[in-house]
Amino acid sequence: MKEFARARGVPQSGRSGLSDVVARVADGDQDAFATLYDSIAGPVFGLVLKVLRDPSQSEEVAQEVMVEVWRTATRFRPEQGSVMTWVMTMAHRRAVDRVRSEQAATDREQRTARRDQTPPYDQVSEEVTVRLESEQVRRCLRTLTDLQRQAVTLAYYQGYTYREVAASLSAPLGTVKTRLRDGLIRLRDCMGVNA
Repeated sequence: MKEFARARGVPQSGRSGLSDVVARVADGDQDAFATLYDSIAGPVFGLVLKVLRDPSQSEEVAQEVMVEVWRTATRFRPEQGSVMTWVMTMAHRRAVDRVRSEQAATDREQRTARRDQTPPYDQVSEEVTVRLESEQVRRCLRTLTDLQRQAVTLAYYQGYTYREVAASLSAPLGTVKTRLRDGLIRLRDCMGVNA
């Protein structure tokens, strides 16, 4: 491997060696890029594979990273860190972006599948149910005493407060509360609601 590296012009060691290669890549030197590729492609693929756990996607992302290295070599600043740190940061970001993208796609597909499985709204059935329930409520209201029916109607159908119901019926507040409670109990029993 060392002989191959020397033949391709790969620096044997050190941070400055790869920095010099990146500087040549920034100038558009394709041979320098080939040298850089040989030095970093393996670690890039390894890191991406660790994140993605899918060899074919890892190959794609690693390739994207290498293209990004070629295009952005002019942005590399040796005083801010090593070439490996710069490249591995790019690789990690790309891999994480791919994971997020895949998760978002999966979430969209699951929402679509759930939506497709939801039975369509049956408007006719819903209207029939509402009418039957309304008729049952009217029938049960007829079983109340006049005073209970008046109190329940004012409170629940016209939105009056207890005090307003008491004032409207000219009855004490305690009496109105008792009429409402008794009327609601009778309605509940008539409608077959379990408390």
